[in-house]
Amino acid sequence: MSITTAPGARRPLFEDVHDDYRESFRRFLAAEVVPHHEEWQEAHIVSRDLFTKAAEHGFLAMAVEEEYGGSEVDDWRFNAILAEEAAYAIVQSSWMGPTVHNDLGLPYLRAAANEEQKQRWFPGVASGEKILALAMTEPGTGSDLSAIATRAKKDGDDYIINGAKTFISNGINADLVVTAVRTGDDPHKGLSMFVIERGMEGFERGKQIHKRGQHANDTAELFFNDCRVPAENMLGQEGTGFAQLMAHLIPERLGLAVSSMAGAEAALALTLDYVKERKAFGRPIGSFQNSRFVLAELQTKVDITRCWMDRTIGRYVDGTCTVQEAAMAKYWTTDLLSEVSDACVQLFGGYGYTTEYKISEIWADARVNRIYAGTNEIMKELVGRSMGL
Repeated sequence: MSITTAPGARRPLFEDVHDDYRESFRRFLAAEVVPHHEEWQEAHIVSRDLFTKAAEHGFLAMAVEEEYGGSEVDDWRFNAILAEEAAYAIVQSSWMGPTVHNDLGLPYLRAAANEEQKQRWFPGVASGEKILALAMTEPGTGSDLSAIATRAKKDGDDYIINGAKTFISNGINADLVVTAVRTGDDPHKGLSMFVIERGMEGFERGKQIHKRGQHANDTAELFFNDCRVPAENMLGQEGTGFAQLMAHLIPERLGLAVSSMAGAEAALALTLDYVKERKAFGRPIGSFQNSRFVLAELQTKVDITRCWMDRTIGRYVDGTCTVQEAAMAKYWTTDLLSEVSDACVQLFGGYGYTTEYKISEIWADARVNRIYAGTNEIMKELVGRSMGL
């Protein structure tokens, strides 16, 4: 498979150190992830060893300070490289767990954890022995975070939490769950963040949720039945939960855009190789005008979007990416990935619908990206409001 747009081609966004890191991670994926990917897909969960091995090689919790066992690398371009290479290797669902750890859970801890909490949690987070998850979505809330109903009630030095979360990535593997909980009645100012730990009284996990795609990404419901959580596990001040959630949605959505962009590139590269070899009516199927036109349109959209995405990543790194730009990136790239992968399955014909060819995995995994991190309809609403509509 040859990906013409990204790997191997110098992009102004990256420097030599990033290229070296990319090559190192590519080797790590080939040695530690690709050989186990099918096994993890069937199990609907990755081995916990993946997290500790990733940490050993510098691919987990990179931004944690050295004093807590991290490498103190606070450059989001490295996170983007991990997302891209997992997509190029077509092992996104196996790498989703470390992605959640790095890009969803860790930013909350880095931004709001006090010194005592850092000393307690960061060494395990940096080593991969304490796996992170983020719990926002509830059975009845979807994208409406202000409707979160899981509630905490103060009880002496503890909080008693009751409620449920659903569709939680790393739900089974997680040791530390950054959880949005209602501590007051105000839709926004009544939310607080807690870190709920494995083994806490009243914290239970439902069975794994088996999905149509992204099978190696372990996903579960979490239940809090009179769950007793020490007050010192509150992350930040009481009532700041909604502000924390809003502050971290840009990188979450941008990360999904990065992986979707790379997935579209991977799907197109796979298909270009295939249509040059596969024959129908005595000639390669890529030589037919319809195939050329379809692929020409896809290549144009992918190349143009790649330029815009690199600009947007650069803006996030220098601190100028807006909520609206992240929303644009999320909805556009996830729509594009669905469009590209669907068109590519069609060009593969019947083989494209079999598990023998990786294009079917890209296609199946792509669909949920338009729902994750806020549905694409919500993204368009955000963009529309930014236009004064």
